Amino acid sequence: MAHHSKMVGLAMMVFVLLFPQFAQASGIAGNHLFPVTLAVDHPFVCDDLSFTLSHTKEPDRRTDELSFNYAKRITPDLGVELRDAYRIVKPNGEKTHNGFGNADIGARYQFLMNDKHELLLSAGVNAELGNTGSKSVGAASFFTVSPAFFFGKGFGDLPESVKYFRPLAVTGAIGPNFPTRSKNVTTSVDPGTGGIVEGTTWNPITFSWGFTVQYSLQYLQTHIKDIGLGMPFNRMVLLAELPLETCLNRDCTGRTTGFVNPGVIWLGESFQLGIEAQIPINHKTGNHVGGPAMISLFIDDLFPKILGKPIFP
Repeated sequence: MAHHSKMVGLAMMVFVLLFPQFAQASGIAGNHLFPVTLAVDHPFVCDDLSFTLSHTKEPDRRTDELSFNYAKRITPDLGVELRDAYRIVKPNGEKTHNGFGNADIGARYQFLMNDKHELLLSAGVNAELGNTGSKSVGAASFFTVSPAFFFGKGFGDLPESVKYFRPLAVTGAIGPNFPTRSKNVTTSVDPGTGGIVEGTTWNPITFSWGFTVQYSLQYLQTHIKDIGLGMPFNRMVLLAELPLETCLNRDCTGRTTGFVNPGVIWLGESFQLGIEAQIPINHKTGNHVGGPAMISLFIDDLFPKILGKPIFP
């Protein structure tokens, strides 16, 4: 893990030094630019291609994952997304499995952008497509449908007396997850008798509630006061993400799992880089610190006349 973190950090620094440019991405309300975050879904529609490398160690397994997310605007306020991930899973005491997880498709409508109050609101729905991935890496055989509400709020409307709080922003994504199958019937061989044993596992309804707290050094330098930060610090957003999930029924009712993810995002003209630690909030989530690293390419800046504009402007 230490070697992995050093390599990711070195790669990020190379990108920063090679591309010292200004951010022009989607997700702007007033003076505030909301970045694409790593763990909690952002509140805007965009043309974007993101790749995320993550390492997670749970009580019963270790997972390394390379995921991608492609977002495309259909209209200026309506977008669709496609996600998938390649996973390497090592259960405790068992052989390593690898393969793709289930594909996800989603749609989102951004119904409010208020420049004066740096406010973004959107709503959408996501569907995990069962049987499109490998069961050996945890891909389910059923669909999961997840409607959600998204928000982003900058604090540029605060008074002059607290101007250094204006670079702050919060975002969030909340909503339930409905599996299309309530239970799975499993079969196994009894090692004592050699007979077939049937079992049942339940697929609970869960509620995802994730939040981020961000402080934009870019906003501070540009709109509050130039405090002399040079590259790469004047392009950074400091943040903490809290991706959480609570079980709503079955035998796990009321149980919450999730992480606290402190990290940093660096904003460029046509891409951004991000890296975070991933700290479990309780023993049900895990006992080890992992972390994601991401590069996000702004298609609307890279290919503004071809792929980077809404299909129906």
